[in-house]
Amino acid sequence: MLRALTRPLPFRVASSSSPLHLRLRAMATANTPDYNKPLYTPLAELDPEVKNIIDKETWRQFTGLELIASENLTSLAAMEANGSILTNKYSEGLPGARYYGGNEHIDELEVLCRKRALAAFNLDPAKWGVNVQPYSGSTANFAALTALIQPQDRLMGLGLPDGGHLTHGYYTAKKKMTASSIYFQSLPYALDPQTQLIDYAGVAAQAKIFKPRLIICGASAYPRDWDYAALRKTADAEGAWLMADIAHTSGLIAAQTLASPFAHCDVVTTTTHKTLRGPRAGLIFFRTDLPSAADLAKRVNDAVFPACQGGPHNNTIAAVATALLQVAQPSWRAYAQQVVSNAQTLASALAKHGYKLQTGGTDNHLVLWDLRPIGLTGSKVEKVCDLMGITINKNAVSGDASAQVPGGIRLGTSAITSRNMRDADVEVVADLLHRAVQLALLLQKEAGSKLLKDFVRAATVPQEGRVGAAQVRALRGEVRAFAVRWPLPGVDVAGLTKPEGIHDD
Repeated sequence: MLRALTRPLPFRVASSSSPLHLRLRAMATANTPDYNKPLYTPLAELDPEVKNIIDKETWRQFTGLELIASENLTSLAAMEANGSILTNKYSEGLPGARYYGGNEHIDELEVLCRKRALAAFNLDPAKWGVNVQPYSGSTANFAALTALIQPQDRLMGLGLPDGGHLTHGYYTAKKKMTASSIYFQSLPYALDPQTQLIDYAGVAAQAKIFKPRLIICGASAYPRDWDYAALRKTADAEGAWLMADIAHTSGLIAAQTLASPFAHCDVVTTTTHKTLRGPRAGLIFFRTDLPSAADLAKRVNDAVFPACQGGPHNNTIAAVATALLQVAQPSWRAYAQQVVSNAQTLASALAKHGYKLQTGGTDNHLVLWDLRPIGLTGSKVEKVCDLMGITINKNAVSGDASAQVPGGIRLGTSAITSRNMRDADVEVVADLLHRAVQLALLLQKEAGSKLLKDFVRAATVPQEGRVGAAQVRALRGEVRAFAVRWPLPGVDVAGLTKPEGIHDD
């Protein structure tokens, strides 16, 4: 069915002149004990159930449109590195100071990844260092907080309903939601209610009263660029650290398509799987040239390990290094520019249909669509799009009473740009989204209640006198016909067929 991305390597007997003198085989031999034979068995043979799940997910990605702003499609090379033999090695510690032997090649890899991370963002190695071991953006953020401030110290980050992130100190009236609010005192800042832009004057006024030890800039659902200099001024006035979480925009910043935080921040964190188009991991950059940051490198490194996580995932670090090599190529800027152009085309097309977008448009890769004026919730539009094969996510918009009941959806163009789509193609995507929303309004009417379960029933169960479910299926067919025109990185789609267990006809 699927042509494997990584097959067992066809090792042959080393020649007598080979320095290895190793006999390496890809298959078990007559001398292999039964308990070791599974080590040589391909996935499809050893575990067809898991293989089928992978095949179904491949089919979903190929036949649908990925518009979640925090997702992208990584390269074949990154997938090969991520699935490599490097997964076998335990490497607690840092290059040259490991807790286990046999890490000479892992040290070489991690040093290379650090070098490429600095090069990708045009950073001077004399002024910046980087830790490439974090498992994810969330662990990178908590490690950075651990390095910079003490338990119960105060921090400020953009509030979640205004586009911030869970790890920037989010809490509700009844519950501290993440470690960033459990272990630290948090005060969210907000958007200007009129412009829906960051209220930098408001941040300064809040900081003057709250006296934070750390200010975080960065967001997961903010469609505009940041004024890092303004936040630096506020941080300096209150004696606070300034940290940027650029998880969403790092690939665009590396391409110099958006403003860079590095001239103003003490620490910068990012994921590697969003606009950087790598595997799922995180990076922490830290200043090394300031008197106040003399020991910052040690604090960050110690916070990553042993404070917040165990041994690094060396296979993922290899994939990160491979992705960062791509980011440093001249072609990367063209990709980043197309991502932004596609997002702006999507925003413009939706606006022409009369829809309300937060801030009226976008500077980056994402569009935040406010559904409240037409009487829909983000949950319902997410559901109907899912049934059609368009993957989006419900999202709070500025003014929502609760992030748990969001009034909008978030759209991103990184993944469809990685499938070669350009502005004219995004116009087609925008039309499909418009029709999905109009269909959601019909389904809401046919459901006869505001409950999501009734909405889903109206969308999936044909009923006499109701046309919504049939229209969902028809639109699903259109989405599939459009999506399969495009390649899927890392997959030979020429021989791709629908796997068992897919029931969407």
